[in-house]
Amino acid sequence: SLGQIKSDKQQPGGVIYSIKGPGVDEEPLGIFSIDKFSGKVFLNAMLDREENDRYRLRAFALDLGGVTLEDPTDLEIIVVDQNDNRPLFRQDVFTGHVVEGAEPGTCVMTVDATDADDPDTDNAALRYSILEQGTAGMFSINATTGEICTARSGLDRETMGVYNLTVQAADMSGDGLTTTAMAVIYLEDINDNPPEFTKEEFSMEVEEQATGVDVGKVFVHDKDLVGSPSWLAKYTILEGDPEGAFAIHTDPHTNDGVLSVVKPLDHEVRDRFELTVSVQNEQPLEPMAPASPRALATVQVRVRDVNEAPIFRENPRRISVLEGTPPSTPITTYTASDPDTHQIQTLTYALLYDPADWLQLDPHAGTVRTKRELLHPSAFLQGGWYIALVLARDDAEPPLSATGTLSIEILEVNDHAPQLQPSAGVLCGRPGRGGTLLLGATDDDRPPHGAPFHFQLSPQQPQLARNWSITRFNVTHAVLAVLAELPEGPYSLPLLLRDSGIPPQEQQQLLNVSVCHCGRDSTCQDGALAAASAGAGITLGALLIILGSSILLLALGAARVRGRRRALRKGLLERSRDDMRDNILNYDEQGGGEEDQDAYDINQLRHPEFFSARAKPPLRRDAPLSSGTPLAPRKLPNSPSDIEDFINEGLEAADNDPSVPPYDTALIYDYEGSGSVASPLSSIVSSLTDEDQDYDYLSEWGPRFRRLADLYG
Repeated sequence: SLGQIKSDKQQPGGVIYSIKGPGVDEEPLGIFSIDKFSGKVFLNAMLDREENDRYRLRAFALDLGGVTLEDPTDLEIIVVDQNDNRPLFRQDVFTGHVVEGAEPGTCVMTVDATDADDPDTDNAALRYSILEQGTAGMFSINATTGEICTARSGLDRETMGVYNLTVQAADMSGDGLTTTAMAVIYLEDINDNPPEFTKEEFSMEVEEQATGVDVGKVFVHDKDLVGSPSWLAKYTILEGDPEGAFAIHTDPHTNDGVLSVVKPLDHEVRDRFELTVSVQNEQPLEPMAPASPRALATVQVRVRDVNEAPIFRENPRRISVLEGTPPSTPITTYTASDPDTHQIQTLTYALLYDPADWLQLDPHAGTVRTKRELLHPSAFLQGGWYIALVLARDDAEPPLSATGTLSIEILEVNDHAPQLQPSAGVLCGRPGRGGTLLLGATDDDRPPHGAPFHFQLSPQQPQLARNWSITRFNVTHAVLAVLAELPEGPYSLPLLLRDSGIPPQEQQQLLNVSVCHCGRDSTCQDGALAAASAGAGITLGALLIILGSSILLLALGAARVRGRRRALRKGLLERSRDDMRDNILNYDEQGGGEEDQDAYDINQLRHPEFFSARAKPPLRRDAPLSSGTPLAPRKLPNSPSDIEDFINEGLEAADNDPSVPPYDTALIYDYEGSGSVASPLSSIVSSLTDEDQDYDYLSEWGPRFRRLADLYG
């Protein structure tokens, strides 16, 4: 039994004892019991101090009738500890790190264990020790705290990078129960080993003209931790590459040095390189580390000869050629050079681009000649330059080629004299009163071979200076003036026109001038006469178009026969209700009329073979004075029914005829019909005096013509 309780108030006949509390009637149940008559307390089960180190019970004393004899008494049962628990490490494996070469006494890690026994007794007094760590004995442990530190110097990761220690914890101050665990210590790398080349000399080769390619590798060995900055190598080319044609970089996976070409190499210039290369780590070497005997290596690089393309040393080649240079004229020799001087090769040449087909090229000598006359201007010129491409090719296998640009400047040559524009005109025959005519000229040459132009009367006819003078108006025009009053009529003045080219070009040309009768305002009084005698040329008289319009209205009003003026005038007015516009036509030329329909019969367009049957082409009515027929007759179309093509070809022939102004030779006229009541317009000039004319009828034509009737009636 654990003990016995007794009541001080024991009654005759006996006392009944009982206990209550944890271990009796509370969890854990049934551990303790009591003899109710003797008061002895018994232990019924095994006790574990680590679960309950004490039990607090209450004891009761009752008489036989169940009446409490005295107050309950506290009963405390204390469980005494026994060393029944081994120490336990907090983990099975402890991990620590220390740099290689650490000084003795450098602490790495701490191992710790626990014991479930009473910490106030030796049952839980733990002591630590190292059971096994190899033969070196590099580490020690604090028996009380479990701290592991270096015991001596000489830790070298390259010799042993990991230490596995077996540590023990024992209670009873080291004499009791024991347990073990593993302590793993890793040595951290430092750069205490320099990189070393695996050999002193490396050999490589590369093709010439190759850039951006790897030539080869150099190999090194480093004992430090792979992938760490202490292991990663850095290479430098110290000697043998003054032009900087090579570069070297590190392969981050293998730590090899990769040599590459960054500039093209030329076998003919240098066929071999001897490079001196050094190596070191990215991280600086520790001061205690020994120097490397293989920090330098020699790299022999051989440049292999390959076929290279020809080279045009002058590209583009710019030359100048005079326009009009005759065919087969040599203009330049455009050749390329072959860089392969150690190989026997032949270059051939061909024209790759010659848009106008102006050139021919010697395939062996590269001499460029003109194939035809170089024209200017041309659609193939760009700002006066002609661009051609020359191809040079060697005879290697496979052949290589190069392209050269030939830029030819077509120089302007003063090969055109200025042309008088226009070649006919009308002016008043009185000096100083409208007796001037504006002359102009054009030149097909480009500056500086064109304007300013020089106009003068023909030196071969000095008598012209008595009646005529020419003064400069601007760089392209001059003014012809009358010096003495001249009779009306046509005049042909030979003029000498000269440009400003080098050398200058000059040409004598005829100016057809029609001198008209001067009116009161110094203009031609009779416009119809002046126009008829001067032809269709555009002159300074065109500036008087307003006055000419009034004269035209007057001429239309006077178109009638003297003997039938009133009757015809009345007839015209009576027929005004009909459409009379077909009887008054715009001919665009002087001459012709109702009696002249045969000259411009529409059948000529429908049957152009009519012209071929004539002895000579019909005389052009729009040609100026003293002008001949076109130099080349118009070519008839293949299909006589194709009137449109016939007209277009006639227009082209007229435009290209230098002897007359550019008026079409074939004009289309509406058919006026027969029996017209209008008199021929030629009757207007049958009387040259105003006294014979009767203009009173104009007042009957309405307000617009009444003013004319007042002036001339």
